[in-house]
Amino acid sequence: QEWKNTFATWDPQDFCNISKIILPTSTYWSPPIFILERVNGQNSNLDYMVVMHNGSFNSTQPYQVTLTCSLMILKFPFDTQTCNLSIASFLYPVSDLVMKTRRSPAEMMKDSQSYFLTDGEWKFTNLSILEYMEQLDHEQFSVVTYMISMERRPTLYILNLILPTCALYLLDMAVLFGPSSLEEKISFQIAIILGSSMLAVILNNILPTSSNKPPVIGTH
Repeated sequence: QEWKNTFATWDPQDFCNISKIILPTSTYWSPPIFILERVNGQNSNLDYMVVMHNGSFNSTQPYQVTLTCSLMILKFPFDTQTCNLSIASFLYPVSDLVMKTRRSPAEMMKDSQSYFLTDGEWKFTNLSILEYMEQLDHEQFSVVTYMISMERRPTLYILNLILPTCALYLLDMAVLFGPSSLEEKISFQIAIILGSSMLAVILNNILPTSSNKPPVIGTH
């Protein structure tokens, strides 16, 4: 966060060429912001800010938060999700506080890709920023929303779910139309049914459940 306070200025030549100082956040006013989609999280202990001689304030506070996000998993495991991270300050209307982003979405996208876990389940694909005014109780408040797009890496699910399912179906067809006797076909069919049941149990534990529409792979 960066903001200016015209009352906190000084001439560095009058103070041993000191052009900046580091003070606790509680020393001066700082903009209180909230993450609207936040469920829980952990704040950092970096409650300090840098004050420049021209009245410029700079405060960096890392947050580790859990957000609510509406997932559409119909195309699982080939799905792409978009989650919003909205930052607002409902204590000050736009007449007192307006939030702006300093960097462009392309610059933030580059930084986010360098910080994001590249070997995880999700692939960070896009980041866009929306600045708008929110109407609340006959007053307008400044809101900045970061729209984060992520793409699921399907390799693990292809190896553990799709390929075994296709193999069971092909085996079922081969036994059904094969030249074996009826008794052998029944024995093979029972074994395939047991294998499909075990696969269904594994599938039930792996498939995500936080969606109104179940995945297509779970309905077949």
